[in-house]
Amino acid sequence: MPERPQALFAMTPRNLPLVFPAELLARLGACVDIDRSLVADDFTGPRARAALARAEVLITGWGCPRLDAPALDAAPRLRAVLHAAGSVKGFATPEVWRRGIAVSSAAEANALPVAEYALAVILLAGKDVFALRDRLRERRAFPYDGILTGVGNHGRRVGVVGASRVGRRLIELLRPHDLAVTLADPYVDAAEAARLGVPLLPLDELLGTSDVVSLHAPQTPETRRLIGARELALMPDGAVLVNTARGALVDHGALVDQVRAGRLSAVLDVTDPEPLPADSPLYDLPNAFVTPHLAGSQGNELARLGRAVVEEAERLASGGALLHTVDHAALERTA
Repeated sequence: MPERPQALFAMTPRNLPLVFPAELLARLGACVDIDRSLVADDFTGPRARAALARAEVLITGWGCPRLDAPALDAAPRLRAVLHAAGSVKGFATPEVWRRGIAVSSAAEANALPVAEYALAVILLAGKDVFALRDRLRERRAFPYDGILTGVGNHGRRVGVVGASRVGRRLIELLRPHDLAVTLADPYVDAAEAARLGVPLLPLDELLGTSDVVSLHAPQTPETRRLIGARELALMPDGAVLVNTARGALVDHGALVDQVRAGRLSAVLDVTDPEPLPADSPLYDLPNAFVTPHLAGSQGNELARLGRAVVEEAERLASGGALLHTVDHAALERTA
């Protein structure tokens, strides 16, 4: 039986039991040799330094110390980083790839709850749930008489901006519903859009023809304030903007103007800054629904990230190829 690779946890210690509950820890321990009592959120202590010197595999998560040249010099045997979260950009420097270290991420697993959140709010927004709930609370009586007009999800037009992991997963989740879904992404061609099963539109056309616009583009210099005053003005009266991507994609001042005027509604799980200042009108405007960056993995969903890493560790230990490797060139184009 081959010797198990030496491994080290590198993350915020309190997250370990959430990401790796007992069953997953047992599976991980069967394929790598890891000290479960040592979780390094820095590499300065003597135990962490000694473990780093032996480590062939780093099991990382939120709170992983920066993997720069000095840290990597202290880890001469390191050959793989398995990240139990989404982006590795916050801690993995280009030096990691220059040294030929494989990097794997559970970003695909983390995309699912974000897509589920977006699906849920799209369907709820189609029924005008957020505004009608507030009116019911205020009046303590039905806020309408008979049949509501102007609501419903039959044929509602949903525009997805960005064919990211989340955007693609959302398109899959939207498919069983009776919605008209379109996509805008400058890096996707018509053939790829056809494979995804959605028409490809220029951004301006998507904005002008969608009842709900859901943002899933990465944060880059090019996408900063992607949705500004001009873009918001293209959206039809009564349309809803959903943002679960990055707050910097939206000009919040311009959004406040449109929401305050009652022309648009917004569902925001991410903002810029984050959280919003205490005096932001978006907290109180009746057609804005702001949540505290919770669309990504939370609670029992964190174990899905751990499972993705354990499966990668099992492949690595058996001599197989990692399934969810991170390409550094692609990483540089995204956030």
